[in-house]
Amino acid sequence: MPKLIFVNLPVSDLKKATAFYEAVGATKNPMFSDDTGSCMVFSETIHVMLLTHDKFRMFTPRKVADARAASEVLICLSADSKAEVDGFATKAAATGGKADPSPVQDHGFMYGRSFEDPDGHIWETMWMDMEGFKAATGKS
Repeated sequence: MPKLIFVNLPVSDLKKATAFYEAVGATKNPMFSDDTGSCMVFSETIHVMLLTHDKFRMFTPRKVADARAASEVLICLSADSKAEVDGFATKAAATGGKADPSPVQDHGFMYGRSFEDPDGHIWETMWMDMEGFKAATGKS
């Protein structure tokens, strides 16, 4: 069985956050969702647990960070094309997020953009042409 990743994010408005992640392409798994958290599925192996602050505090003794004031993590999703990368940023901006809080990265063989969710968590999406990477870097 492949390893799964569950990214746990504290959110201030669970309903708004759930709608945002649905708009950028995740699907809510009702089996693992309730009024304190939403399990958002990007793929068979990538899940995002959106948790109310009270629920999030149950898993850590540390203070919940304000993602607009400090960077706690950068999360990157792969994309199949430059158009898919652009689509994430466009959908994020149209649904209460912010496109490109970080500069667009275009290295020819690699293209990436970022978006910020309504709580300030920054996500990156990245497309890479592996053959172009190998040619540009001499690595194989």
